[in-house]
Amino acid sequence: MSSQENLRLAQQFLEKMSLGASADEISALCAPDLEWNIPGDSGVLPWVGHKTGREAISNFVRDTQTMIERISFDIQDVLASNDRAVILGHLQTRIKATGKLIDGAFAIVLTFSDTKIASFLMLEDSFAVSMAARR
Repeated sequence: MSSQENLRLAQQFLEKMSLGASADEISALCAPDLEWNIPGDSGVLPWVGHKTGREAISNFVRDTQTMIERISFDIQDVLASNDRAVILGHLQTRIKATGKLIDGAFAIVLTFSDTKIASFLMLEDSFAVSMAARR
């Protein structure tokens, strides 16, 4: 696919996420065998770790809507090539169970196949996320 098409798909994904679209709407943007990965302490939050399938993003959407309070989600740049798009930003969220704040930069790497998101990789300060989620 072209870099312009990948940029458009990444922006569509971000738009749906920011508008609070349903888990089904967001997962429809993904390939059935989506590779999902948010490296970190996989025992602390259900969306952290490596998973496969659309269910991973559906669960992420549902779980984050109930488990965190979004304070800010600022996109600083979206870069695209013929294979992927990289989303750079900064977020602030509060873990409802602990009241602790996560405040940091992130990068999301989306890889595409046949106009669908084939892989999702989010890089963030996994230590800070783990500490915020623990009581």
